[in-house]
Amino acid sequence: MLTYADFPVTKKAFVFELDNVLYPEKDYLLQVYYLFANFIEYVETVPSAAEVTNFLKTAYEHHGTEGIFDRVKETFGLDEKYRENFYRLHKTAKLPLKLLLFQNVLKLLQDIVIDRKQLFIVTNGDPEQQLNKMKQLEWNGLEQFLIPYFAHELKPKPETDVFVHILEKHHLYRRDITIIGNSTIDEEFALAAGVDYVQVVDIIN
Repeated sequence: MLTYADFPVTKKAFVFELDNVLYPEKDYLLQVYYLFANFIEYVETVPSAAEVTNFLKTAYEHHGTEGIFDRVKETFGLDEKYRENFYRLHKTAKLPLKLLLFQNVLKLLQDIVIDRKQLFIVTNGDPEQQLNKMKQLEWNGLEQFLIPYFAHELKPKPETDVFVHILEKHHLYRRDITIIGNSTIDEEFALAAGVDYVQVVDIIN
């Protein structure tokens, strides 16, 4: 397991993806599905919220998010008009429970801040949705030290436009930075940017 002590002391900044790097994305999605299920029960009476929630949870665990509304629509005979509600909830949901950072990642973030290094979040995906997730994370006071960037506002990763912007705006060199991610896209992003890369699994486990 990697800790802050394992990183070169010369590093001045750390760049994190959001989903499945700082926190488990499923913790967000399953709460969104729960809210949608309760909405359907409220407006349609049947099916029950429990049925829809359990279906969405199982569908997500087996197939991921791809085509998940089509699955629930077909299974329960839902009207197509609810597609908009389903995806709007992803962007605007007020979650019943706060999202929690991975424990080892939280410790790493705290150590980075204590050592007065810079912290950036560079995330792919819809900016409104990603911001909504950030607002509902329990940051333990770290939010004041984090600088978020939404890659889609320039070009999605693995394109490096957002990274070049960070270098210029924050007066950093490539050698100063480590990128921490969890996917092939993150790895390609780091490779294209010419900076060190760490898989978050090496920190979490």
